[in-house]
Amino acid sequence: MTLGFPSNHPPVLFPPLFYSIAEVTFLLFLFFFSPNYYFLIYCVEAGCFFALKVWNAQKAGASAVLVADDVEEPLITMDTPEEDGSSAKYVENITIPSALVGKSFAQKLKDAIIVGDMVNVNLDWREAVPHPDDRVEYELWTNSNDECGLKCDMLMQFVKDFKGAAQILDKGGYTQFTPHYITWYCPHAFTLSKQCKSQCINHGRYCAPDPEQDFSTGYDGKDVVVENLRQLCVFKVANETQKPWVWWDYVTDFQIRCPMKDNKYNKECANAVIKSLGLNIEKIEKCMGDPDADTDNPVLKEEQDAQIGKGSRGDVTILPTLVVNNRQYRGKLEKGAVLKAICSGFEETTEPTVCLSSDVETNECLTNNGGCWQDKAANITACKDTFRGRVCECPLVDGVQFKGDGYMTCEASGLGRCKINNGGCWHDTRNGHAFSACLDNGGVKCQCPTGFRGDGVKNCEDIDECKEKKACQCPECSCKNTWGSYDCSCSGDLLYMRDHDTCISKTGSQGRSTWAAFWLILLGVVMIAGGAFLVYKYRIRQYMDSEIRAIMAQYMPLDSQAEVPNHVNDQRA
Repeated sequence: MTLGFPSNHPPVLFPPLFYSIAEVTFLLFLFFFSPNYYFLIYCVEAGCFFALKVWNAQKAGASAVLVADDVEEPLITMDTPEEDGSSAKYVENITIPSALVGKSFAQKLKDAIIVGDMVNVNLDWREAVPHPDDRVEYELWTNSNDECGLKCDMLMQFVKDFKGAAQILDKGGYTQFTPHYITWYCPHAFTLSKQCKSQCINHGRYCAPDPEQDFSTGYDGKDVVVENLRQLCVFKVANETQKPWVWWDYVTDFQIRCPMKDNKYNKECANAVIKSLGLNIEKIEKCMGDPDADTDNPVLKEEQDAQIGKGSRGDVTILPTLVVNNRQYRGKLEKGAVLKAICSGFEETTEPTVCLSSDVETNECLTNNGGCWQDKAANITACKDTFRGRVCECPLVDGVQFKGDGYMTCEASGLGRCKINNGGCWHDTRNGHAFSACLDNGGVKCQCPTGFRGDGVKNCEDIDECKEKKACQCPECSCKNTWGSYDCSCSGDLLYMRDHDTCISKTGSQGRSTWAAFWLILLGVVMIAGGAFLVYKYRIRQYMDSEIRAIMAQYMPLDSQAEVPNHVNDQRA
């Protein structure tokens, strides 16, 4: 029986699910025994497929493999054309990097090697993914079939592992994810055959291989197509509610609750999962349409159109396929590797936090601290692993920012810096006394504390105040130097007063005479103050009396003054 791809696709034999590209012409083994030697090994056997080429190269001692296409065409992912037990044994054990290159580029490599030119090939895709806008757009071409062997198992495991990171990226608006499902079609001449009816829906328009590759038992291909369609509609309905990430919940839950091996791969189990996620079953069924109708299904028709390569992206012909920013991802389908590919679509320093998580660490800091600055005593380093590789950046520790080039120097700065390894300044503790040269004033200066001298960074030496500063100068004093300070003592029964650099008697008579003098002086001060107050009060009283008498004299005669003549009566007389 023969099935075909949509228009512009070559016919595909049924039932195998995975197919290879045109036969490649050669392998380029890089770094074979030594980076200075390169070997061209030709492989033209009909059964020498991509994975087998890489496996043979690895066994021969190759560190990396480039496979060149013999046809000038958009690059597509290479794979083994069919799943069998022998291939599964070596595919999962391939550990060296491998990649497919175009015919023209491969020819340039061959020409350069033939003439003896130095060729340096860097297998690094991290900066190759374009950044079209503020978010990365990626899509996963997948399948709900869980009985296709090793590839299905790897795909299901990836979806489970990647679910958390995918939902974080989607919820934060960092990415736009779209799931896709490959379908085949049944040639018109075979639409009424028993095989097409069991493997296809909508009268042969949309088909899938039989899960067990046995038409007489188990599930049929049309069961897979229907579930693929349901998962597409789950995404569309979830997207309408602004929660497209629910698709990941449905797919992982369906894998766990409705496996084919338990005979639960059916509508009833799927609806139970849909209901548990709070999705509208009626909307999903309306989106799915009638699988028995002799018409195009809009959802699946759109999927078939999307399979055809556009721009730099080649046709999607195998499962699974990951496309990031319209570029087909070529690498291991594993959480860390895929996350690196997606994160490479962000401009540097704009990537979300999940891109800096342990899942994408390159572990370059484990060897010689990545060549960055470090303080082993305080367990602080400037080396940071990112999906782009290690970077040397002075760290932020407990709110304290270190500043420097990150390679040779990093110094704590700002308030609180003395809490982190004393700000890189000198410090020491002896006999329970601790001293530090760090000044927690927001600056970066290290200054030896009082009683010490030095650079404040590597050393601070004690100053002998007794010799150099002439401490304890009173006649009865004796000086003893201590670490960071000094002690003065007095002879006999005298007590040393540090603030006055003097000695006083410890006896009671001396104390009484001192107190008597104190009270005598205090009494004299009080008497002087009292006399001054009395003089002041008398002078004020005398002044006030004279002022009052002058004012009153203007309005009435006083006893001591003669009566003022009445001028009015004198005029009348």
